[in-house]
Amino acid sequence: MTGEFIAFFILALLTIGGAIFMISFTRVVHMVVALAFTFLSIAGIYVLLEAEFVGMVQILVYSGAISILMLFGIMLTRHDASEVEEGKNPAKWLIRVGIAVFFIIVFLGLHSVKWKWADKPTDFTQKDNVKEIGVQMFTNYVIPFETVSVLLLVALVGAIILAKKEAEDE
Repeated sequence: MTGEFIAFFILALLTIGGAIFMISFTRVVHMVVALAFTFLSIAGIYVLLEAEFVGMVQILVYSGAISILMLFGIMLTRHDASEVEEGKNPAKWLIRVGIAVFFIIVFLGLHSVKWKWADKPTDFTQKDNVKEIGVQMFTNYVIPFETVSVLLLVALVGAIILAKKEAEDE
């Protein structure tokens, strides 16, 4: 057992725990905090994978900007003063058992796979993660990159139109 394995295990548990808390909480602010916690744990996993640039982008963009944007969205919208707790629902236990069974099936499936390893070890002495990400993004993945930018633009325009309609209705 190496320190890297222990760090990965702890970060993976924190990531899964934050995601579970995010879907379990009933207050939206608590959900956003749990989601930010999950984003930070994922950034730690990226750093363990020696993708420091992606890890820092994860912290800046997701943990910082997206979480703050979600908090501002919560603060600027109207909510009822009393948030009602849901009662005991027997379907929740069935869902939890289903999730546990799915996790066990995936876990056993991953352990039964015979993974192929690279023949020669990767030389990390000459690595340049940022350059390699840029080369890959603008040569092999330029169409998905541009598609995501168009999708984000459409979402932004849609949000503006919805906000404008809501302001006109008042």
